[in-house]
Formats: sequence, C-alpha cells, structure tokens
Amino acid sequence: MLAAIALTGCANTLTENVGTQSTASDDEELSAALGMMMRGESQMQGAELEKAIEKASAFPLGTAENPVRAHMPPGQRAYLGRLRCSDLSRPSFFRIGSAGLSPYGNIADVYSVTCETGEPAQSEIYIDMYHSGYSENEAVPGFGIAGGRSE
Repeated sequence: MLAAIALTGCANTLTENVGTQSTASDDEELSAALGMMMRGESQMQGAELEKAIEKASAFPLGTAENPVRAHMPPGQRAYLGRLRCSDLSRPSFFRIGSAGLSPYGNIADVYSVTCETGEPAQSEIYIDMYHSGYSENEAVPGFGIAGGRSE
C-alpha cells in the first residue's frame, strides 16, 4: 500500500512535467518512468547521467542542486546512518518529504538531520534514491562519514 501511495505522488509530479492532456505516448513514457523508479533506476543513464553528475558537482553534496545518490530507501538510511557529527556521534534523521525533481530527472527526498551534542546542529540533506547499486562514500559538508571520506 505504501508503494502505491508513493507511486501516486511520483506519477502526479511526472504528469505535471508532461502536461495536462495525456496522449498514448505520454502514458507510455510515464509507465516507463514509473517502472524505472520501481526498479531504483535513474531516469538518466550513461553519458547524459555522467554530464548531469559533473554539472551537479559544482554545488555542495546533499543540496537540491547536488543530491546524495543512493539506492532506494535502504540506501538512503544506510548513508544517513554512516554520517558522523563533529563529536563522532550519529545524527538523528527523519524524512521531511519529496523535494521535486533532482538534477538527474528523479524525485528527490529531503531529510532533516540533527546532531544532538555535536555540529552541525541541524541540516537538511537531499537524496536521490534512484541510482541502482550506488553507495556514496563522501560526507555532506559539516559531517564525517564512517567508511568513507569526510568533508
């Protein structure tokens, strides 16, 4: 049931970009896009995705312009669970909601991330979960990361 609710939100966002009148090709495009999202695949692939990643890298990691790339909700939680505050504690986090389209053409999520005893006290981190098999090894600015590189 949760998947159906999530797909409804994704479909609404995608149809806003397609237009108000639906044609057979629009329906096929939407169906293909939803299928890719259900498999955890990015709307962009190959050279187009690499170009978008390069362009996004001009912005800080974890922002709307350069969201962390992950594989589905478990990948999002795994990444956030590896972040470390300035005092090496694990931050708490919760999903605020969907944040519109990422630079990769996918629906991004935004998380509230809080360090109770260290810094940064509160952050918002954007994550694009439609990157099958990908696991980010760099920390967003202000955090360290277990098993990766800190910023």
